Amino acid sequence: MTTHSAPRPPLTSPYLLGGDLPVARMGFGTMRLPASSLGGPANDPETSAAVLRRAVDLGVNHLDTAWFYFHGDLSANGLIRSVLHPYPDDLVLAAKVGPVRHPDGSWGAQATPGELAAHVHRTLRELGRDRLDLVYLRLQDSEADKADDSLADRFGALAALREEGLIRHLGLSNTTTDELARAQRIAPVAAVQNMYGLFHRQDQTVLDACTRQGIAFVPFFSLETLGRPEPTEPLARVAARHGASPQQVKLAWTMARSPVVLPIPGTSSPAHVEDNIAAASLHLTEEDLTELTAATA
Repeated sequence: MTTHSAPRPPLTSPYLLGGDLPVARMGFGTMRLPASSLGGPANDPETSAAVLRRAVDLGVNHLDTAWFYFHGDLSANGLIRSVLHPYPDDLVLAAKVGPVRHPDGSWGAQATPGELAAHVHRTLRELGRDRLDLVYLRLQDSEADKADDSLADRFGALAALREEGLIRHLGLSNTTTDELARAQRIAPVAAVQNMYGLFHRQDQTVLDACTRQGIAFVPFFSLETLGRPEPTEPLARVAARHGASPQQVKLAWTMARSPVVLPIPGTSSPAHVEDNIAAASLHLTEEDLTELTAATA
């Protein structure tokens, strides 16, 4: 177990998540700690523990997790607790609920309101916390799962847990601007977690809405091309100008899109975690941003 008696250096000026939780703008997603992909094979637990420990030692104080991030007996929540508990005072733990995943790794239907409550309690037990800093309702892509009554009932169940004091802030994941507005009629939304990056900007309107309202926008898969051809020459040119890697340039571009953007790149590689976190201090020029944006339009 690692102790954290000395304050860790900030990566950048902290962002106030939910208006009251200071976090460094570069966070860490834990999905790849149990396995590099949800289908496995399982990672070496000691290596995954070292990656998590290194991220926190380098200044990360915003961890994104979910109870369904597991492979066999190895889980993200279990690693977080074994490596970091007792937790540093400034550590912010954000968790997702919504999907149902069975012990064999297969997926079920979306969780009912009652199941959502059970999953929040499970997350609290696994992490050893009395309250979760932020809980996202992860929505499905299908219209059936995004119906008005479904969203109201399920987000309302989380809002009730917030009223009980089990959740500090609420968020939405995989959401649209319309769903965001509907959820806000039930309870405040502190953060949105959607797929967004240099190669996938379909949710720009959601980011714009978050920017206007001061809602944290937490992009996932910011480093992925999702099958698109990568413009290696523009990336290489910008990276060379800054002595950086293309991956760092992608993350820096994403952070430059709005001051509310809080990336959470995840990895199971100790070398990659250092590379990703260092991107928080990479300042791209307007020329860099214009060149990259045009090359990936």
